[in-house]
Amino acid sequence: MEFGFTLKPDHSIARHVDLTRRAEAAGFTHGWLFDSHVLWREVYPLLTLMGTATERMHLGTCVTNPASREPTVTASALATLQEITGGRMELGIGRGDSARRVLGKAPTSMAMLEEAALVIRDLAEGRGAEYEGAWLELTWAPRGFRLPLWIAGYGPRALELAGRIADGIMLQFADPDLIAWMVGQVRDAARKAGRDPAAVRVMAAAPAHVGPIDVARERVRWFPALVGNHVVDLVNRYDPAELPAALTGYVRERQGYDYLHHAEVGSSNASFVSDEIADRFSIIGEVPDHIAKLRRLAAAGVDQFNLYLMNGDEEEQLEIYGREVIPAMAGLASD
Repeated sequence: MEFGFTLKPDHSIARHVDLTRRAEAAGFTHGWLFDSHVLWREVYPLLTLMGTATERMHLGTCVTNPASREPTVTASALATLQEITGGRMELGIGRGDSARRVLGKAPTSMAMLEEAALVIRDLAEGRGAEYEGAWLELTWAPRGFRLPLWIAGYGPRALELAGRIADGIMLQFADPDLIAWMVGQVRDAARKAGRDPAAVRVMAAAPAHVGPIDVARERVRWFPALVGNHVVDLVNRYDPAELPAALTGYVRERQGYDYLHHAEVGSSNASFVSDEIADRFSIIGEVPDHIAKLRRLAAAGVDQFNLYLMNGDEEEQLEIYGREVIPAMAGLASD
């Protein structure tokens, strides 16, 4: 299993770079950023700093969307960063949540997501692409670098899209049972598209915090509230029979969401989140608890655990994972 980490870009620049260096030294292979340009700092200057501060770490957005930036702008930024990093960039993209909603706009359509993802990948990899009636090519883009494409989502159409076109699926929770169900959907879609199902990688992206269970639980309670934004969209768009009840049931008590307290420890957004949901969606407790759950995630098909590093004590948590958790998971392959 590989390990990534995600930052929300609200640290000082110096601490942002320092956490990235610490993560690479601890054995994390991927560094990701939340992309919500009104709430937090712009990601592409920060990704540039992360690229120059590291030697091996792959970097990307977790996640961007098709509308914050016109897709050719995203492609140009990523192609430039491929030159800077020697080909270590990856693209995580979804329909958009906070970056859209703080502007008073809804997430984009799945059709827009698919078109943008393919255009960005083609242009950044040096191929021509047709977009909005124009034939385009970044003639200067470096050749020979792949841009792995990760689709973020939970719903049937997102899972189908990932299986059909993507290198990976980003699943934003650490519930092994739900992930196993969704991995099955992705693999079925890959088979129908004539692809090798095992070629689509699986990421579980969620907060993790090592410490006493009652303390750790309060550090991560914000997370199921954030996931609830996506779940409410799914409930409004799909027949409940198409979705696992273990995913949709917990949002019944949700009263709304304040994006000014998005991804924030102690957020009032999380008042409806039960202990059971906090435990299911995150990885908490002492080191043996983390290792046990990561093994369950690997058995469910997870190739990369992406630790949402925004729960306090970030330096200490990186050190613990690098010293005790990552070595325990080394060489463990998913199904």
